[in-house]
Amino acid sequence: MILEELSALRQSHPVDVIEWVAASREWAFERSCEDEIAVAVAGVWADYSVSFSWLDEIEALHIGCAFDLKVPQHRRSEILALIAAINEKLVIGHFDHWEKQGAVMFRHALLLSGGAEATGQQAERMLVSALESCERFYQAFQFVIWADKSAEDALACTLFETVGEA
Repeated sequence: MILEELSALRQSHPVDVIEWVAASREWAFERSCEDEIAVAVAGVWADYSVSFSWLDEIEALHIGCAFDLKVPQHRRSEILALIAAINEKLVIGHFDHWEKQGAVMFRHALLLSGGAEATGQQAERMLVSALESCERFYQAFQFVIWADKSAEDALACTLFETVGEA
């Protein structure tokens, strides 16, 4: 059986599942075409622009989560060092620097090969995982850009965990 035949066997479009989850959670979203949907989510540290895209040729549901944080050229190398250090700590997904936009984005993909169906739980977990990663490391990016900290120092500050209560 060839790839086109497998894709035709899908019961639902993976982006339809994302739309259903977004509507049920009352998240603001916009469906620009059959294969893409954009969701706006407010976090603790920033507002996030989340996009889901269906990549039919590889049967993958891709998530990209960006936050409004422009990387000035003079801090680019330190941001790249920070991204490399953060990515070593992630089990799923990764951060990228998009040079043309000067932006940082978290990305991940769910492979649905052979006509596998996306579930609402998978879609929601993808979104939650992306947001958790962005929230966890957002301040490290800010420390590098605005406080001129090194990648190592910025990451150490954000990975600091408190114990107990004051």
